[in-house]
Amino acid sequence: MDIFTMGFWVVGGILFILSIVKNRKKSKEAMVKSRGMMKNMIGDIIGIIFMIGLVLTVIPPQTIENVLGSGNTALSTLVAAIVGSITLIPAFVAFPLVGSFVDAGASIVPGVAFLTTLTMVGVVTFPLEKKEFGTRFAVARNLLSFGAAISIAILMGVIL
Repeated sequence: MDIFTMGFWVVGGILFILSIVKNRKKSKEAMVKSRGMMKNMIGDIIGIIFMIGLVLTVIPPQTIENVLGSGNTALSTLVAAIVGSITLIPAFVAFPLVGSFVDAGASIVPGVAFLTTLTMVGVVTFPLEKKEFGTRFAVARNLLSFGAAISIAILMGVIL
């Protein structure tokens, strides 16, 4: 377990204890509600785990490292950004998927490029955006978002 995860556990535990000390009844109600929410989400969580497992089974770690590794960061970042731009999957699936890719040997820059374009650029949703906001706006927003996503990925590569 890394230091950030341990920090989240410690802060969460301290805040939970403070919550119980402040109002035991409300804390218990919150725990009951969160248990119900977890029951509703467990199917999605299991689906995410299976999807990531399927992707990692179909795409061997060596391929992930070759395509998204640090060999040619510029090309792999561009490929990841294009794939992210045309992919329509929920972000809560993409985050652990990219984490698994990085664990398998992918560079952080293509991973960030994939995530940011996935959430910021909408090739698949372009026709709806064009209809609602107009072609000029849709094209400008998507191009600016693509540029911002690449900039964020490069910045993350410099920081990390």
